[in-house]
Amino acid sequence: MEPIKSEFSILLVDDEPDILEFVGYNIKKEGYSLLTASNGKDAIKIALKEIPHLIILDIMMPEMDGIETCIELRKIPALKSTLIAFLTARSEDFSQIAGLDAGGDDYITKPIKPRVLISRINALLRRTLNQQESDPRNNLGDIIIDRQKYVIINKGKEINLPRKEFELLELLTSKPNKVFTREEIFEEIWGNDVIVGDRTIDVHIRRIREKLDNENIKTIKGVGYKYEV
Repeated sequence: MEPIKSEFSILLVDDEPDILEFVGYNIKKEGYSLLTASNGKDAIKIALKEIPHLIILDIMMPEMDGIETCIELRKIPALKSTLIAFLTARSEDFSQIAGLDAGGDDYITKPIKPRVLISRINALLRRTLNQQESDPRNNLGDIIIDRQKYVIINKGKEINLPRKEFELLELLTSKPNKVFTREEIFEEIWGNDVIVGDRTIDVHIRRIREKLDNENIKTIKGVGYKYEV
């Protein structure tokens, strides 16, 4: 199902006026409600007031860069369900990993064609809509996954995961003992229109394992992953 675009708000954060104007024009042209900020501090203030569905962050900004801004945004409970995507000229693997570790849901490198960017945005928001319409809770032994609250309860303890980690754990636990190939995971979590580095899944799996402190997520070498019960 396609999202009703006028009901979704996007906060675009970049210190370059030309980027705000050009990217913002294409976002508004697509039918989304647009908010803008030119630095991380203003972005946090606007996000707290407006609670956007998606925040698009540049990394290289003065005073507070995009990584720092993302970390601060992820500390705010009211923004738990807000997607955060980086839109940056930095394409190094370590920058992408830093962005994902900070709580980012997607990492998009410039330059990018407007239609490709809009396709990425549509894919992110479409998956959000689909999750809202599904069964809000999934119980699996010691783990309870609450899709509405974006909360994991593991052995009675509440754990907050960044959105992509949450979605990945939800996928693996949706069919216990099934082996999900890396291709299936990429398609389900990031979508066909999203291009991410080869290490992206591995970084997310490592962080989930650390937070759950269990050995249920198994690596099937050369194939993918499964949640074993």
